[in-house]
Amino acid sequence: MADNQFWSSRTMFILAVVGSAVGLGNIWRFPYVAYENGGGAFLIPYFIALLTAGIPLLILETGVGYRTRAGPPLAFKRLLGKGFDALGWVAMFMAFLIVTYYAIIIAWSFDYAGFSLSLAWGSDPESFFYNDFLQISDSVFSLGTVNLLILAGAILTWLWIYFAIFKGVKSVEKMVWITVTLPWILILVFVVRGVTLPGAMDGLAYYLTPNFTALFDPGVWIAAYGQVFYSMSVAMAVVIAYSRFLGDHSDVVKNGVIIAIADTLTSIFAGLAVFATLGYLAHVNGVAVTEVVKGGIELAFVTYPAIISALPVLPELFGVLFFIMLVTLGIDSAFSLVEAVSSGISDYTHMSGSTLKAIICVAAFAVSLIFMTNAGLYWLDILDHYINNFLILFIGLCEAIVIGYIYGAPKMRAFVNKFSDWKVGRWWDLCIWVVVPLFLGTAIVLNTIDGIVTPYGDGSYPFLANLIGWAVVIGLPILSIIVSYALRNHDGIEAIRKASD
Repeated sequence: MADNQFWSSRTMFILAVVGSAVGLGNIWRFPYVAYENGGGAFLIPYFIALLTAGIPLLILETGVGYRTRAGPPLAFKRLLGKGFDALGWVAMFMAFLIVTYYAIIIAWSFDYAGFSLSLAWGSDPESFFYNDFLQISDSVFSLGTVNLLILAGAILTWLWIYFAIFKGVKSVEKMVWITVTLPWILILVFVVRGVTLPGAMDGLAYYLTPNFTALFDPGVWIAAYGQVFYSMSVAMAVVIAYSRFLGDHSDVVKNGVIIAIADTLTSIFAGLAVFATLGYLAHVNGVAVTEVVKGGIELAFVTYPAIISALPVLPELFGVLFFIMLVTLGIDSAFSLVEAVSSGISDYTHMSGSTLKAIICVAAFAVSLIFMTNAGLYWLDILDHYINNFLILFIGLCEAIVIGYIYGAPKMRAFVNKFSDWKVGRWWDLCIWVVVPLFLGTAIVLNTIDGIVTPYGDGSYPFLANLIGWAVVIGLPILSIIVSYALRNHDGIEAIRKASD
């Protein structure tokens, strides 16, 4: 984005961040996590986690970007001094890796929109997905060849990503009107269609019936904080990158609250569509709802195709609409990640924004080729596990510590309150000082112990594959420190320009 560009309104900034936060996980993660952790009662710890972790981190990152008017590396360097830009670099490198495999899931959705026209998965969606479509290999190291169908979907995905951001704020603003509002409309369509199907109420009962005894299980509270953290698009460099283009006198606090509420309501509402249709599938198959409940990729590409095939009217149309919904849910999360990477690099280069973004897209496309091979699903799963369970948590923990204790939580609170109608009080300081570090630190320790005792995949992945996952977790921070040291005397293009004037 050009230095002189700003969001045209608060609405556009909120739509852009909401678009980044509302992604595929709102469809296939939140409903399943709620179902497994007390149903309707899960909303109690979820909203507490939202208030004490999600919103505070959103406000923190928005404040950092708005205060510094810089991408993540330069932002932390300006706030805290040399060396602290390493935190921004690791967030950017992680964002780059995430978009390389996230774009592949969007590519699958493009392909499945085409498959829906003929219900190509037939009577066995599971076999079609794994064997006919992915042509999955027997081993994580048996890469095989690049799948041409996935390659075609990936080309469409990366072209869309590039043209969504190549003109900076102007193109992003035009795109989010489509990629944010269309999924909401389609979710509504699926809710209405779902609740009118036989067995829908049984599915909704499993989703919404509260089990208050679950609130005494510490694991439920951990799940709530984890879901909030993963759902808010924090610690991925996106919020800082987008916030640098807020106009003067922006209401940081109100923006953060609105974004969090919009993301949460989308998740809850999406759960209605998911469980209503799961209830219908159970009714059609004559089994209990628990027999058909799944989360993650299998929900989207195995269970939902089975539901679509069982629809009594216009299954092809609903199939196309469902996978278009997945594409539009995912695409703005993807282009926001590319924008975050671009924002950081642009602070250190004279390269034009459109050229830089083209280079990033081509580079990410090249890396994503591994996820288009016969072993691509394995590597996607491994990388996603280690990033979500370690790197994102580590970055969030470091942000809370450096802003809370080194920059000063009260100092940041005073800044974000300056133009906000809704003021945050000392409770925000306590959340940044105590609640966020306590949760993230505990989660990292527990995940590390679990990863050592029981390597990921429970024996299905070889030792070397998990070692590569750990190498990513350890290697990205080391690489970020190296880049920070190499650029220790570089104050950014803007500062250089000012010095030459």
